[in-house]
Amino acid sequence: MNTPKLLLLVSCTSLITATIIVGAYHMLVQPEQIIYETQLIKATQTAEREINLSPRFQQLYTSTKPTNFISAAKDSREAVVFIRSLTKLEGGNALNRDLSSSTGSGVIISRDGYIVTNHHVIEGADIVEVTLNNNKEYIAKVVGSDIQTDMAVLKIEVDQMPYMLFGNSDSLQVGEWVLAVGNPFRLQSTVTAGIVSAKGRNIDIFKDRSGIESFIQTDAAVNPGNSGGALINIRGELIGINTAIMTLSGKYEGFSFAVPSNLARKVVTDLMEYGAVQRGWMGIEIANVTNQIAEERGLPSVAGVFITIVNKGSAAFDAGLLGGDVILSVDDVNTNTLSQFMEQIGRHRPGDVINVSYIRKGFINFAEVTLKNILNSTDFVAVRKDKALIDLGFELRDLSSLELSKNTTDGVIVVSVYQNSIIGKANIQPGYIITKINDIEVTDVRKLVEYLTTHTGKIILEGYYENYPGLFPYMFRNDG
Repeated sequence: MNTPKLLLLVSCTSLITATIIVGAYHMLVQPEQIIYETQLIKATQTAEREINLSPRFQQLYTSTKPTNFISAAKDSREAVVFIRSLTKLEGGNALNRDLSSSTGSGVIISRDGYIVTNHHVIEGADIVEVTLNNNKEYIAKVVGSDIQTDMAVLKIEVDQMPYMLFGNSDSLQVGEWVLAVGNPFRLQSTVTAGIVSAKGRNIDIFKDRSGIESFIQTDAAVNPGNSGGALINIRGELIGINTAIMTLSGKYEGFSFAVPSNLARKVVTDLMEYGAVQRGWMGIEIANVTNQIAEERGLPSVAGVFITIVNKGSAAFDAGLLGGDVILSVDDVNTNTLSQFMEQIGRHRPGDVINVSYIRKGFINFAEVTLKNILNSTDFVAVRKDKALIDLGFELRDLSSLELSKNTTDGVIVVSVYQNSIIGKANIQPGYIITKINDIEVTDVRKLVEYLTTHTGKIILEGYYENYPGLFPYMFRNDG
């Protein structure tokens, strides 16, 4: 019988009440104790034999393992932080310690205290605590997060911080030595070493179809609590954010996965500059090339991204791409799989021009594609994250001109909903278009924020979902 593999996001979670401690991610939480073996096994010492080789063979057999990782480890430990996320339990309060707690790691990426971590480390948190390597503690502000890449950015109010520079994950080679730095099982500033096992790995861990999975796979030991920590090369450059492990036991079993730095850097920059990820789209439906597709299309190998549908008016449509084309590369980077293609597109914003090579009817062609946003324009999408919205647990934006032209009423659209928030518990979903609040028309986000800021108590939202008929009212309490 085949035992299913278990994919785990590697943050460590515990639920704290006045009398009990319960593991919210129960498979990840371990008691704080050290278990010693009761049966002693005699150690066998093995002496290394000196082997004399010719100069040519000595060169072939010379190990590529660095003499040590001291410099890279020292610098990176200074820039990796311990993160503790606290969430108030329903009906409880902080004085009674009715809080759930999850822990993870983060990486300082600027001198003035910006920190990158995983979205799942801080998801739904009311309070985010950051502990530096020198044990100083700070309360962090959540600048923004992105579910599709599991990235988040925090900010602490400090100056002159040690920080880490992003490296180039494209130059990373399979077999190259890397270090994982984080806080597994609350063991602060732990460093482990391994090699890159694979690149562009998709492990189907994101539920959202639009999730971007193109992980760096390594065998560096990563455990619960490492989430959001650093994956670095031997030069001490940040080349990935540790995110997940593949395991049957809930602990490290040889497979760990990190978001590549080139993708993480773009997402983090967008969150810092705009508060939301400005994501470029080609407007196509795609699939991996199979052996059957390769034979039917006369492809030289079973590699590439097969276009099944090109949406009218999309970036791909404007560039002349057709259903049946097979994309081989983006900006001279091979896209042998969907994961590799999604990572390349995920690095760009609306309005960026990319160079695409593709096969059509046995011939290689080239196209310049000007990426658009999901609304088929090159505009950046402004997402509002006012405190009144964050406290309730959602993010909003005004409708675009294209959306307004398709609708008969003004309104604002829900971009994202925080798990376990007031809005989340009201079952409001992303894509909901709000037209009224307590029977007052909503024309833009500013007006809705002003109402929420000045009114408490019962709130009734009215609105609709674009692809579902009828109106959808929702009720919740705004306690300010």
